[in-house]
Amino acid sequence: MISLVIPVYRNEKNLPALLEALGALNARFEGDFEVVFVVDGSPDASLLHLDRALREGPFRSQLLSLSRNFGSFSAICAGMEAAEGDIVAVMAADLQEPPELVVEFRDLLSTGEHDIAIGQRVTRDDPVSTRFAANLFWNLYRRFVQPDLPPGGVDVFACTRAVRDQLMRLGESNTSLVGLLFWVGYRRVFVPYERRAREAGVSAWTLGKKVRYLSDSIFSFSDLPIRLLLYVGILGLATSLLLTCVVVTFKLTGAIPVPGYAATVLVVTFFGALSCFGIGLIGGYVWRTFENTKQRPNFIVSHHAAFEPNTAHGTNDDER
Repeated sequence: MISLVIPVYRNEKNLPALLEALGALNARFEGDFEVVFVVDGSPDASLLHLDRALREGPFRSQLLSLSRNFGSFSAICAGMEAAEGDIVAVMAADLQEPPELVVEFRDLLSTGEHDIAIGQRVTRDDPVSTRFAANLFWNLYRRFVQPDLPPGGVDVFACTRAVRDQLMRLGESNTSLVGLLFWVGYRRVFVPYERRAREAGVSAWTLGKKVRYLSDSIFSFSDLPIRLLLYVGILGLATSLLLTCVVVTFKLTGAIPVPGYAATVLVVTFFGALSCFGIGLIGGYVWRTFENTKQRPNFIVSHHAAFEPNTAHGTNDDER
């Protein structure tokens, strides 16, 4: 069986089309299919809509509701933990990734030759500004964090139960699930696809969340900030030595009445800014270390229900 995990946040308008597409997938899998919806503290009526629809749905499903908005990665982890399939796939609720990818993932992973299947976006039907911002973001990510990622990033993937179990064991806070997916290794295969235009609703993937995602990824998977701080420190040391030579020269030649004044101001300003910058970088690592020592859960499930496929005699649901 394959389990499909779908995080839900502000996706109420997308749900009718999504449920219809999932019904078609269920037919292709001949019922050997499960969908795990995780409502991540969504402020709209997504939870209510899903609770009603899944009771009449043609496929096996689970509905998890988190106690608040923990973020998409935490929601995905909650769904992957609850998934019961031998293969676990992850897809967004906005249908910008073709649901048919899940079929390709299942076929590839069922051969036993691969452990992880990753959708590789080759084109995207988005506005020019969105494409530019996305390409810039992922180019920076691949350049400074994880060069193994495909150029368009990762929005949809599937893995075997063994890989899922390893991911669930990590339990890191303020990290990147995509980064961990590549960190664990295993045999990967990439499946190209064309990203579709969003049909309804507005993306919750804001600039602020992108910046947070990039910073979490850099601090979790790279020592780049520390190396940058070291390089800037070396540059500052070289600059201060050069300015010292200038001040000494002016002192000996009497070229200016108050030798070294400008140089002193520049050096004090430069190293003051460098100190603040360095404290901020080190603080980023210290804060993330502190957060992980608390061992708080990355998500809290407030409601969990399981639904069997609809039959002529009604549905069978299990509240947990």
